[in-house]
Amino acid sequence: MRVLALSSGTSVDAIDVALADLDDAEGVVRMRMVAHTERTWPAPLRGRILAALPPAATDLGEVCRLDTEIGQSFGDAGAWAIEAWGAVDLVVSHGQTVHHWVEQGTPDGGGGVSDDAGSARGTLQLGSAAWIAARTGRPVIHDLRSADIAAGGQGAPLVSLLDALWLGDRPTAALNIGGIANITLVGDGPVRTGDTGPGNCLLDDAVAAGTGRRFDADGALAAAGRVDPQALAVLLADPYYARPLPKSTGRETFDGGYVTAALGAAGVAVPSGNDLFATLTELTARTIAEAIIRDGARTERVVVSGGGVRNATLMAGLRSRLPGVVTSDALGLAAEAKEAYLFALLGYLSARGLPGTAPGAGRRRATGARSAVVLGSLTPPAPAPCPPGRDPVHTLVLEEG
Repeated sequence: MRVLALSSGTSVDAIDVALADLDDAEGVVRMRMVAHTERTWPAPLRGRILAALPPAATDLGEVCRLDTEIGQSFGDAGAWAIEAWGAVDLVVSHGQTVHHWVEQGTPDGGGGVSDDAGSARGTLQLGSAAWIAARTGRPVIHDLRSADIAAGGQGAPLVSLLDALWLGDRPTAALNIGGIANITLVGDGPVRTGDTGPGNCLLDDAVAAGTGRRFDADGALAAAGRVDPQALAVLLADPYYARPLPKSTGRETFDGGYVTAALGAAGVAVPSGNDLFATLTELTARTIAEAIIRDGARTERVVVSGGGVRNATLMAGLRSRLPGVVTSDALGLAAEAKEAYLFALLGYLSARGLPGTAPGAGRRRATGARSAVVLGSLTPPAPAPCPPGRDPVHTLVLEEG
């Protein structure tokens, strides 16, 4: 089955497009990676998406408009790919995440918080699948996270099954550094997965505000600065980092005002210039490394993907703390395309009626879900829609039961 995947991450950098040819004969999933690329967001639309993200207050009219226009942009990217790469059987669209609802918990009277702290309650990805189906002429699997949340899981990250099937032959931490960083620990007991915290998001926000650039290319700005130990200590004290796997987070916590608010509440000045960039890069490296060391003590290698692999300063920080750090490119999966190929795999499994998350500890899944579930919804509801212009149904006969 030729599956075309469309996705956009927390940073809203671009629409990732990947085409894979998949089958699962004799219980072995084979994924031939046909092609992948990035398609640029229309600049005004990207600006509106970023403006709608937490902590912004967005009216429902704008949500409706964004859902349509994001779907149209995904549809355009899909149509371009079909013309460039040939026919596909199925499109899978992750959509653009605009909110991931994780319960923060309420005080329990004993200095802690209630047991629901850290549980995921809902998630919202925009990008109307009907527009994608209309533009590509193919069935579309979408809304991949909700079923896992409904089963008690975090709904994110969803990469556990790919990592387990691909890297589970030895103790490995699979790390993806996008706007939010996530890990999957495989090859040493039950599969464990979760978001470690900010990946590129806080740094990107600071660089944009301070320089007008979209990101710290190659980590050069951070390399020219010095880590502020007082500011770093305050940021490391966020209670999210102490929560056990599985866990998930997003821009709802680590938003554009997070650093200023956290440091201001502690009476600590925000570092200036390159020192801020160095401090935030160190925050990402430290929290990733500490999560892997705490939860994956026997890890022999760390396989890194996502935009963070292009930040030499961040990668140096990881290599100084963790064993066997390599990029996914070295193992045959392009670092910038791993998440898009992940969604191709998940879409294929969903079309086959197979669960899309790895087994975890006990009877739960790696995401924390109580049971295995098939991920996603299908648009249109039948995988082989009637050709345009044909309508074979012409009469309804009612019969009493």
